[in-house]
Amino acid sequence: MPAAPRIAPSTLFTPEEWTPFQSRSAWVGPLLVAHCWTVIALAVVAGVLIPWLIPLCVMVIGTRQLGLAILMHEAAHGGLSRNLRLNDVMGHWLCAVPIGASLTAYRPYHLAHHRFAQQAEDPDLMLSAPFPVTPASLRRKLIRDLTGQTFFKQRVLLPLAQLRSSSPKGDSAKGMGDSAHQYESVVTGRSVLPFLAFNAVLLAGFVAAGVWWAFFALWLLPMATWFPMVTRLRNIAEHACVEGSSADAFRAARTTRAAWWERAFIAPYWVNFHAEHHLFMHVPCWKLPALHRAVHARPQAADMEVAPGYASVLKTATRRPA
Repeated sequence: MPAAPRIAPSTLFTPEEWTPFQSRSAWVGPLLVAHCWTVIALAVVAGVLIPWLIPLCVMVIGTRQLGLAILMHEAAHGGLSRNLRLNDVMGHWLCAVPIGASLTAYRPYHLAHHRFAQQAEDPDLMLSAPFPVTPASLRRKLIRDLTGQTFFKQRVLLPLAQLRSSSPKGDSAKGMGDSAHQYESVVTGRSVLPFLAFNAVLLAGFVAAGVWWAFFALWLLPMATWFPMVTRLRNIAEHACVEGSSADAFRAARTTRAAWWERAFIAPYWVNFHAEHHLFMHVPCWKLPALHRAVHARPQAADMEVAPGYASVLKTATRRPA
């Protein structure tokens, strides 16, 4: 199993230059988690008070549900808190469980992705390997996301198939548990009961507030539509169509220079700086913009894959002729 190529910080930085990127904050991680939930709460209130804003609120909430996944990812690297116990509690109960994930299951899976990035053993390789595709193929995928089909497969069919496959008569469900569904299994299939319990409590809160319908319109609907779509866009942007990524540490991933509206509706919490994250995966996410500037002040950065925006990424990812 050949590991992905690595570089040491000393390749680019002096010890003094690297020191600021090594430090971790005791308060930024918790503030980011609080920020994510505050944005969700404000969008819910806006949708309840001004119903014609609901489509916009669905987009905002779905993006912040992705934000919870990104902060779970940060916790997988120990970046939410210097206190590892607090890091794991926040990453699991406040970030992973609400979106149906498990930090305990996600961490070894994701670290294997870093160890074998874009190698045959990379568990995320299936997310980038099919690209480029035709525009029609991507359009079909996005339609499945926005119409809830992806959500239904991940949150209903896959857990049911796993349940059947774990039973003595589960051979008929074997096909649903193969490698083609490994990513969905790790992210959405390992925390079903806590996810259902969280949503039951959340629904009870909406009912107590007299707005039971908002649970479905302003929590489940974003999770079933916008969240899967922006998750797909994130996955495409990170690794798809980056040539030489299995052999060159500087080309292990793509960074996308996101505009403010892309950060608001597609890529929250600096997730767009993925090339820098793969270079130095223990740098906290809020330091990635500074790391991006520091790395790109070096000549080695000329080899890195940087896209000017998500439209450019999608153009590259759909360059296969019909």
